[in-house]
Amino acid sequence: MTRLGPSLLALALSAVVPLRAQATPRPGTESSPPSALSASALLPPTLAEDAPARLPQGLHLDAPVTVELELTVDEAGDVVEARIVGEPPSALAQAALHAAPRLRFHPATSQGQPVAVRLPFTYRFEPPPVAALRAVLTGRVRAKGTRKPIAGAAVRADAATTETDAQGLFRLELPPGAHALKITAPGHRLLMLTETLDASQQLEVLYSLEPLAVNPYETVVRADRPRTEVSRVTLHEQELREVPGTMGDPFRVVMLMPGVTTLASGLSYPVVRGVQPAASAFYVDGVRVPFLYHLLVGNAVVYPDLVESLDFQVGVPSARYGSLLGGAVDAHVSRPREEGLHGSAYLDLIHAGAFLEVPFPETGTTVTAAARISYTGLLITRIANSLTGPSSTTIGGNVYSEPGEPKLYADYWDYQTRVEQRVGQGSLRVLALGTSDAVGLTARIPTQDSGGLGLLFHRLDLRGRHPFASGEAEVGLTLGYDRMSLAYNKGNIASGRYELTQGSVALRTGYTRELSSELNLEVFGHLERRDASMVAIGLFRPVGPVDGKDAYSRPGILGTFAGVGTQLTWRPSPRWTLVPGLRLDSYHGFGDTTRLAVEPRLAVRHALTDTLTLKAGAGLYHQPATVLLPVPAGEMLALERGLQRAAQFSLGSEWRPGAEWELSAEAYFNPLLRTLEFNFEDVLSNLRRRGLEAEDVESRGHSYGVELMMRRPLGRRWFGWLTYGFNQSRRFTRYAKVGPNGEELGMAEDYLPYAFEQAHSVNAALSYRFDFVTVGAVAHFNTGRPETGQFGYRTMREGLGEDGEPEWKPVSRDAVDRLPSFFRVDFRASRSLVFDNFMLDVYLDVFNVTARSEVLTRDYGYNDEVGQPVGLKRKSLGIPVILPTLGVKGTF
Repeated sequence: MTRLGPSLLALALSAVVPLRAQATPRPGTESSPPSALSASALLPPTLAEDAPARLPQGLHLDAPVTVELELTVDEAGDVVEARIVGEPPSALAQAALHAAPRLRFHPATSQGQPVAVRLPFTYRFEPPPVAALRAVLTGRVRAKGTRKPIAGAAVRADAATTETDAQGLFRLELPPGAHALKITAPGHRLLMLTETLDASQQLEVLYSLEPLAVNPYETVVRADRPRTEVSRVTLHEQELREVPGTMGDPFRVVMLMPGVTTLASGLSYPVVRGVQPAASAFYVDGVRVPFLYHLLVGNAVVYPDLVESLDFQVGVPSARYGSLLGGAVDAHVSRPREEGLHGSAYLDLIHAGAFLEVPFPETGTTVTAAARISYTGLLITRIANSLTGPSSTTIGGNVYSEPGEPKLYADYWDYQTRVEQRVGQGSLRVLALGTSDAVGLTARIPTQDSGGLGLLFHRLDLRGRHPFASGEAEVGLTLGYDRMSLAYNKGNIASGRYELTQGSVALRTGYTRELSSELNLEVFGHLERRDASMVAIGLFRPVGPVDGKDAYSRPGILGTFAGVGTQLTWRPSPRWTLVPGLRLDSYHGFGDTTRLAVEPRLAVRHALTDTLTLKAGAGLYHQPATVLLPVPAGEMLALERGLQRAAQFSLGSEWRPGAEWELSAEAYFNPLLRTLEFNFEDVLSNLRRRGLEAEDVESRGHSYGVELMMRRPLGRRWFGWLTYGFNQSRRFTRYAKVGPNGEELGMAEDYLPYAFEQAHSVNAALSYRFDFVTVGAVAHFNTGRPETGQFGYRTMREGLGEDGEPEWKPVSRDAVDRLPSFFRVDFRASRSLVFDNFMLDVYLDVFNVTARSEVLTRDYGYNDEVGQPVGLKRKSLGIPVILPTLGVKGTF
């Protein structure tokens, strides 16, 4: 027990030292010495909020002990410095120093103005009463619903007061009898109750405090690594759960970031700064995965509660990341909890999932498991199939039934398992994750075509971390398996099957060390062996002679990928940060020479003021040939064609005009020095050529643009952001010039817009928490991509045939139109209910609540409606992708 003394009201005025009187005078003025101040003009501070010091556990006193402090109290009444006077026992001195910063004063004033002062202050520690006559109350304070321990909660029983520790634990010694308890904690409702204790009784209790607001938008303070990358956006778990249109999935928020467009609305395949989705890299806690999203409109392949935060490096990725031309998305798995059983489960109209984390404190082990399964056929595919289902036509009073388009199906599942084990000062972790997707069409009648696409991957990762040579070393071993299969049926006959499988073994190492307060070193390396095979039957088997060199003739496709790199973080001054890095990567394919890639990287940040930071970066990047979307063995199928090569340059600024606002602006220019970008026709059709032997794939180009972002981070009742991206992406193209009547005029070449270029994109997100419900909306706008014919039909113009009848005529590649712009609004509303041991969230999330349809391509045909004149007819193709998700989620 402690008591405060002497009383601040009785402090001698001479003991209060005004700090303002000691300030250095400005040039040309005179300043009076401290003694010149009138004593009557200085009013000492008065105590506004007490902060008792706790007697350290295990320390017994035979007599009272005082600890003298000298406090520095600023103009706001806060204790900014506490210094021990004399030589009290060290344990008591530390207890006093720990409690002093929590004291609050009404500030001292000099001539009516608040001033900073120094003043003496005494803590008095008294021995407890005789233990035999007292009772002991111990327990834990936690939050109702989440069951998370509340640190710093005040537990008051009559005149006795204590605070909970980091685990929410407290201990009070009280005399026998009934005691009125008050438990308070910031952000929670006051809890009042009565406990009756007998002499010498030891009572253990558990108190749950109800939060003032459920799921409040509180600022998340974490030990993030310092900002060193040029274009990194870090999003934390609490900020990612309430974004409309994402179905509560953190990774889909990436699609709303500046510099990101997509192949089509609802597809979670980011086109980052004008390169193919396969040119970006996806990681789960350092483990590279082939894709991060389920097919079509699916969520990410990792359960949301397993993800703590993610880093999205939209441009100039650091030297940690290799074999990419675009951006890098790195998901960080949540840190395992070492106490209590935790988990969640949810059920909605699209999928269901469960998450469970079980710690074993006695062994330092934590086991985590999560799994999800979709049943899109119950709603989403039913809606899509109803739009393309059977129809009827009336001709001459007779009704004719039409079968409609084939039925759509789309299903997926995923799983994750983690075992984390403390080993001395380090840790050992096993992480297993996998996913499966199946998308396709089922014939409604025997004569219709059908088929489907399947994707699957598994990863098993063993990682160990341990202090080493004044730093930390990491070693990891990853086993992987990937498979892509495609089937096509002509009526009831199986016409073709295409399958790629790949197994891999990867070893990675890393070492970090703080060489000094200004210099930090990172060294990393990896070695990976891949073994792939290909099966092509029927339609997908190429025709023509086989020379034994193409992928179809090989018994297996082997590849070895290796790389080493280093990165320094140098802070020559508090306002400058320089991060030079260097990678050396090696690519070796079956029967091919080894190809080396040297990649220097540099990022520079300069804090021009406390609120304005300038940033710049540059780097060189390489990657094997890519297919539009990541496919197994994709990097090995055309490795003999060499590597893609690109540079990235970026310049921008970050401005924080206040604690609640962040603004950033960035301009970039990326020369694409050599590109090898295949589309699916190059890989899958192969009707006129073998493997990836297309002669017109190699190209070059560039992309440039501007990205703006205004962000209001988590805090109080709302958060949101507004982004704008301007992007131009060009490829050097040889094409046939076409005249006004479709006649060929010879070959030409030029830098033409990339097939998936969207020049302008805008995203506005806003979520607001009312007292009983949280609502939010996202507005998205993008301009249309060029109608190049790679992802549909090429632009055609009206003309006349040889017989003088109207006829569609092709246009040159440089004269194609752009598809119409697209706008949509997403909406989300959620309500959280708090129970003693769990929370229940009820949510409605609607992607594209405006029910707008994005035009994906145009069909150039003829009017064949009965009773209408025959003529040219252009029809826009595209369906409104609407995802209504109504669900519930329980968390404990």
